[in-house]
Amino acid sequence: MARKIGSRYTANQILGRGSAGTVWLGEGPEGPVAIKLLREDLASDQELVGRFVQERTALLGLEHPNVVSVRDLVVDGNDLALVMDLVRGTDVRTRLDRDRRLAPEAAVAIVADIADGLAAAHAAGVVHRDVKPENVLLDMQGPLGPGGSHPALLTDFGVAKLIDSPRRTRATKIIGTPDYLAPEIVEGLPPRAAVDIYALATVLYELLAGFTPFGGGHPGAVLRRHVTETVAPLPGIPDELWQLIVQCLAKAPASRLRASELGARLRELLPMLAGMPPLDVDEPDAEPAEEETPVAEEAVPAGERVRRRGAVPLVPGAKPADSNRDTHTSMRVPGPDELAGGARGTARVPRAAGAPRPGSARHRAATRRRRVALGAAAVALVAAAGVGTWLATAEDDAGATPQDSNNSAPATP
Repeated sequence: MARKIGSRYTANQILGRGSAGTVWLGEGPEGPVAIKLLREDLASDQELVGRFVQERTALLGLEHPNVVSVRDLVVDGNDLALVMDLVRGTDVRTRLDRDRRLAPEAAVAIVADIADGLAAAHAAGVVHRDVKPENVLLDMQGPLGPGGSHPALLTDFGVAKLIDSPRRTRATKIIGTPDYLAPEIVEGLPPRAAVDIYALATVLYELLAGFTPFGGGHPGAVLRRHVTETVAPLPGIPDELWQLIVQCLAKAPASRLRASELGARLRELLPMLAGMPPLDVDEPDAEPAEEETPVAEEAVPAGERVRRRGAVPLVPGAKPADSNRDTHTSMRVPGPDELAGGARGTARVPRAAGAPRPGSARHRAATRRRRVALGAAAVALVAAAGVGTWLATAEDDAGATPQDSNNSAPATP
């Protein structure tokens, strides 16, 4: 059902729902638009509305081919909305859900586009703070780029900053999506441009591997890994690309590249990636939240055996929204003792393709087979040793003399 948004716009059809609000296909004075209507509880927050108005100039002035431009901000009664350019296409999360991972050339081309958009935003003093696949749109009407990739645009600028008001979060809350949060955010430091670089490098890793470098398991474990663990290497990609990812995932913000540098370096690597197929690696094992009852693979419906993970929900039991998974949901900042309590070292290492996942039915069966084989080998070894000892004893007995058997000299008369 159509609804009016302010005096100039009409929202006609829901395109997607996110934890911060609902995106509508709308119509304005200049044609079709996308309208992000924030949740009613956010719209009723007077402090947030004030920040909304304060950010208007900065957001409206941000224009770049790789940024979804904000055309207008509407405050009308209970409605709080961002009116944005309409992009005819899909988001990268949908692409990952379909393909699991991308060929390196296409992945790098997409991330280079987003790096260019971030460079323009950072130059204007705007930090995105929520870079993730759900917020990267692919323009299906644009020209094809390297690896057959469509032009990529970053959307949702300003939403994280608007919602992250001091009263709402203070110093004990985290705003964002756990898999993509830079370590300094986890430690409670103010987010600056480097947090976007860290998140974008995480997205690049996910496009290549099909999973994020520090994700999996309980959200607290994910946050701890960002602070305490180093990224595990991805086999099969050029060392130049890997070193670039490692640098942009550095724990120290100052060690990361700037967005403009990252975009330029990625485009330099495109020729060497031409024709390279997607990587063949499996997702490493997540830390289990609780002990699960083993279930035979045969008992699980085929469509449920593989559950690919995107962002980990911050709220236990929460279901991801259509296209914006649990963004802008607050979570307590872990204390120093909690962060220090995790395992230090390299993050979960990707398994070789086809290797059974520890704890799975295949893994347990393989473990049982190895144990049976080792037991049988041990029994055979003991039996062989026993037979050898019996043969040696039999030979000694066959060649012995009476004196030998009595172990004494003949008696002297």
